Amino acid sequence: MTSEGTDWTDLGCHPVAEGVHRIPLPMPQDGLRAINVYVIEGPDGVSLIDAGWNVPGNLEILRDGLRSVDVGLDEVTDVHVTHIHRDHYTMGPELRRRVGSRIHLGGGERPGLTELRELRTSVPADSLAQLRRAGAPEIAEASRVEALAEPWLAEDWELPDTWTEEGPVSVAGRTMEARLTAGHTKGHLVFDDTALGVTFTGDHVLPRISPSIGFELGGWDNPLSDYLASLEAMLERPDTLMLPAHGQVGGSVHGRVRELLSHHDSRLDATRAQVLASPGVTGLQVASGLPWTRRERAFGSLDVFNQMIATCETMAHLDVLVARGDVVVEEVSPAGVERFVTA
Repeated sequence: MTSEGTDWTDLGCHPVAEGVHRIPLPMPQDGLRAINVYVIEGPDGVSLIDAGWNVPGNLEILRDGLRSVDVGLDEVTDVHVTHIHRDHYTMGPELRRRVGSRIHLGGGERPGLTELRELRTSVPADSLAQLRRAGAPEIAEASRVEALAEPWLAEDWELPDTWTEEGPVSVAGRTMEARLTAGHTKGHLVFDDTALGVTFTGDHVLPRISPSIGFELGGWDNPLSDYLASLEAMLERPDTLMLPAHGQVGGSVHGRVRELLSHHDSRLDATRAQVLASPGVTGLQVASGLPWTRRERAFGSLDVFNQMIATCETMAHLDVLVARGDVVVEEVSPAGVERFVTA
């Protein structure tokens, strides 16, 4: 694993492992700052893992990064996308239009992409439904208005060429294993390269933050339960080095997975404590009583988007507690607002 500079967002094409480079593409007005697009060279040419966000300037940054390692943009034959979020997917259709690259997306993302194409807006309908269930209609309406103000381009959300299922997959002629890691989204995939001893973890395992849970389309099941099960499954496979979608490369996948499991155990304990302290509490009231982000910010200090994320994540934790029998739904109002008590 090649060492890198202190700022992982520095522009350029950074060597990561044999035949693997990393190109950070900026994410405007987003706290994550950039996404790592991985360039894979193999016997069948050049492929990408994740495409990036199709915003002005990013295609040129990608082209310049490839050129620095003597690869032309038109040599990118395939793009393997870890999940459907815009910072990972939307450059894929642009590359297909420009140079004919094929797009591959996890089959579990089909319901979300279908719903997004039918809605023809950036409005996260399922998340808004959870906000109303949590007793947060004002946040739901403010989130809807914010999303409607965002540009939505149908060409960014064209269907992929193929739907990837779990199992062996050829990435530029190199055999990798696609693994379903549901939770952050329904069809999130990670890619194990056992020959190199690395895993392209997408947003499933990130080095410094826990990925959001509950911000997706295609129906609400029990996303946190899915996420925790997907983390546990990663511990059943050999440990690898982490190549994340956001943040510095390197570090043990198993080590970070254990940290994430511990984090969610603590959040589940804190969520249950909020219900115990205030029987009949709503999801919004629980979220308002918890600290947020690594800086432990108050809920009221978050902007509308992050209040939406925080409330949906709280509902996901409450659903796990209900499934475990630690918390029960005491009542549901005519408006569909749920109130929780400890079992």
